[in-house]
Amino acid sequence: MIITDVVPKRRKLSALYIDGEFALKIDTEAFLSSRFKIGEEITDEELKELIEASNEKRAKEKALWLISYRDHSKKELEDKLRRDSDEESAHKAVERMEELGLIDDEKYARRYAEELINVKHFSVRAARYKLTEKGIDRELADEILGKLDPDPREHIAIILERKYRNSITDEKVRRRAVAALQRMGYGWSDINAVIGEYIEDDTL
Repeated sequence: MIITDVVPKRRKLSALYIDGEFALKIDTEAFLSSRFKIGEEITDEELKELIEASNEKRAKEKALWLISYRDHSKKELEDKLRRDSDEESAHKAVERMEELGLIDDEKYARRYAEELINVKHFSVRAARYKLTEKGIDRELADEILGKLDPDPREHIAIILERKYRNSITDEKVRRRAVAALQRMGYGWSDINAVIGEYIEDDTL
């Protein structure tokens, strides 16, 4: 097989022509950094290696783009990369990001846990679920959450004060509040106790 042309296209891709016919689109930089030139012969195995290099280059570029916007866990980043990349390229890209220190599951988990607990006021149970959903090890999640050690009733009170303070005595609003708090992982006994205090205060 002979490489007969390489035509630059959009998004840093080039159309690769072999034996006068379009073969595939390939990362332009990956091709330029390879040893191949127009007019040279390329074997099936060499073409496969070139495609793999192209795929890995594209996956790494997308990984850099994604983490430039916000932090990601390893699992989250790899899952996103797999939408457009093959499994091997996605995995190698994530491993490279970790080697460069651009992703760190422990640092990510600590920041995310603090956001869930101290900003969004999720319960420990819900925060643990969110962390493990992102691929964070259960043991690490428990360690981090154990150090935060939030008071569930205090957090329920914050949520009620912020969203339902002036209407908690309304039965429909109260049902909505209870449902919302349960979705955030809070138990009925804690919810009932705090709501009871609010209702009692309003009737005094």
